[in-house]
Amino acid sequence: MVFFHTSSNTSLSPTSTSSLPTSPTSSMVEQTIQNAESIIKKWDLNSSSLITITPLFHPNRKEAKDYLKCVMDLRGTMHFLVSQNSAPHKLVIAQTLMQIAMKRLEKEFYQILSSNRERLDPELVSTSLSSDGSASFDVEEDEADQLKIAGESISEAERVSALAMADLKAIAECMSSSGYGKECAHIYKLFRKSIVDRGLYLLGIEKFKSSRINKMDREYLHLTIKNWLNAVKIALKSLFNGEKILCDHVFSASQTIRDACFAEITTEGAKNLFKFPELIAKNKNSPPDRIFRLLELHGAISELRPDIESIFNVELTSAIKLQALSSLQKVGGSVKTLLTNFGSSIRKDSSKTPVPGGGIHPLAQSTMSYLSSLSDYDRILTDIISIHPPIDNALFPESYFNDPTVIEAPKQAASVHLAWLILILLCKIDSKAQLYEDLSLSYLFLANNLQFIINQVQTSTLKHLLGHQWLSRHTQKIKQYALSYESVAWNRVFESLPERTTSELSYEAVKDCFKRFNAAFEQVYVKQISWIVPDGKLRDELKVSIAGKLVPVYREFYETFWTKLNADFVRVSPDDLGNYLSDLFHGTRISSSSLLQSSSHSKGCLLR
Repeated sequence: MVFFHTSSNTSLSPTSTSSLPTSPTSSMVEQTIQNAESIIKKWDLNSSSLITITPLFHPNRKEAKDYLKCVMDLRGTMHFLVSQNSAPHKLVIAQTLMQIAMKRLEKEFYQILSSNRERLDPELVSTSLSSDGSASFDVEEDEADQLKIAGESISEAERVSALAMADLKAIAECMSSSGYGKECAHIYKLFRKSIVDRGLYLLGIEKFKSSRINKMDREYLHLTIKNWLNAVKIALKSLFNGEKILCDHVFSASQTIRDACFAEITTEGAKNLFKFPELIAKNKNSPPDRIFRLLELHGAISELRPDIESIFNVELTSAIKLQALSSLQKVGGSVKTLLTNFGSSIRKDSSKTPVPGGGIHPLAQSTMSYLSSLSDYDRILTDIISIHPPIDNALFPESYFNDPTVIEAPKQAASVHLAWLILILLCKIDSKAQLYEDLSLSYLFLANNLQFIINQVQTSTLKHLLGHQWLSRHTQKIKQYALSYESVAWNRVFESLPERTTSELSYEAVKDCFKRFNAAFEQVYVKQISWIVPDGKLRDELKVSIAGKLVPVYREFYETFWTKLNADFVRVSPDDLGNYLSDLFHGTRISSSSLLQSSSHSKGCLLR
C-alpha cells in the first residue's frame, strides 16, 4: 500500500483547514478526489509546455487560492482514508495527485523567489510588514480587497513585495502541512543563501585570511577596515535583519523550520563578517595608529551587540554570537597590549640630544598627539580597560589623581590610564632636562614642555577626562619652573644693581655697578637670545616678570647717575633694556660682537 509523503516537519499548520466534515461519506471522498484531480492536473508540469511556463500565482490569484484549498482538502481526505484503513486504490490516486501538486508548488515557490529577487530586498521586506509582523496582504483575500488595504500608504514595490511574501508563506504552510516541509525549506535555503552571500560580496566583505591581511600595506589595510565599519552596519541591520524577517514570516507556522533555515542561510557569511576584527587584532604589522583602527572596530561591535543578540537569538545561530564576542575580546586584548607597549616605549626612549633652546621635546609632541587622539575614544577605552586593566594602573599613586569630579564619572578607567601615561611622560621629560648643562635652561625646558602638555590637554577631550584639579595642579607647577628659571638665570643681573639707589655712592662705586650690570646683562642676553618659549602667553609672562623686577630698579639707578659718568660706562638706557628683553625667547641667533654696541636700540620699548 502507498501512503502519502511524510516529513519530520509535519507540525506546520495549513493556510486554511480542509473543508471536509469530520466523518465524510464515500461520495464526499470521491467528490474531493475528483475536484482535486481536475484542478491539480490542469497545472501538472507534465501536461503541456504552456502550463509549464505559466505561473499559477500570477495574474489570476483566485486560481492560486482554489489550488491551495484543493490540496488542503486532498490532504484531509488522505488522512481520513488512512484512519479508516479502507479504499487503498483511492489513497494511491490521492497520493499521486499530491505528488503532482507538490512538484507544482515547489516550482511556484522557486519562481516567486526568483522573479522577486529584487523585490524581496531586506529593506523592502522590513517596511512591508506591519507592526505585528504579518504581511500587509493575504492570499485569502481577493485582488480588489488587497489593493484596497494597500491604499496609498505603501509604494508599488512594497505592495509587490508584500504579495510575494504572502504567497511564499501560503505555499510553505501548504507544503509543510502536507509533509513536504523539508523540500520547501531546501529550496528556500539554497536560493536565499545565494542572495545573502551576494549581498555581503557587494558590501565588500571577502573571506580574509591572516596571511593576506599581514601582507596588506598600511593604506590598503585602513581602507579595508573603513569599508568593514560601513558594511557591518548595513549587513546586520538590513541584510541579516531583513532575512530574518522574511524567514520568520514565510515559515511562521514552524519555529523549527524557520530557525534552521535562517541559521543555514546566514551562519557562514555572518561568522566570516565578524571574524574580520579578530584577524586585524592578530595582525603582525603594528603602525603607530593601529590602535585607533582597533578602537573603531571594538566600538562598532559593542554598538551592534544588542542587534547581534536580537537577530541571532536562537541556539542554531549561537556560533555567530560567539564569533562576535571572540572578536570583541581579541580586539580588546590587542588594545591593552598596545597601550602597555606605548607606556613602555615612553620609558625606554633613549634620546640623549638636548632640544636646542629648551624647546618642545619630540617625545612630548608625539606622545601628546597620540594621547589627544586616544581621548576621543574615551568610552571605548573605558569599556576595554574595565575588562583588560593594564598592569601599570595598579602602580598609579592615588594622590596624583584624586579629582572627585573625575572619580565619580563613568569615564574613570580611561581617565586614570591616560593620566598615568602623561605621568610617565612627565617623568621622562624630567630626565631629559638633566641633559642641559645650564640649570636655568633645564627649568625653561621643563616649563615649556609642561605648558605644551597642558595646552594639548585643554584643546582635546583630555580636558574633560583629567578634570579641573589636574589642570590647576600642573599649571601651578609651570609657575614654579618659571620662578626657578628666573632665579637661576637672572639673579646675577639683579644683584649687580644696589637694592636701594642713593646719591651717596661714590663715583667709583657707581662706575663699578654699571660695569657689573653691563657684563652680567650681556652675558645673559647673549646666552638666552637663542632660547625659545613657543607658547605666547608663557613667553609674555616671563618677560613681564623679568622686566618688572629689573627695569624699574635700573631706571632709578640710571636716572640718578648717568649724567655723572662717561657714556662708555652707560651703554644701555632703560628703554633699550626693555627692548632687549622683548627680543628674548624667540630662538634668535646673533653674534655677541654686535651686542650692546650702542645705547640706541632700533626697536621701540615694549616692556617698561
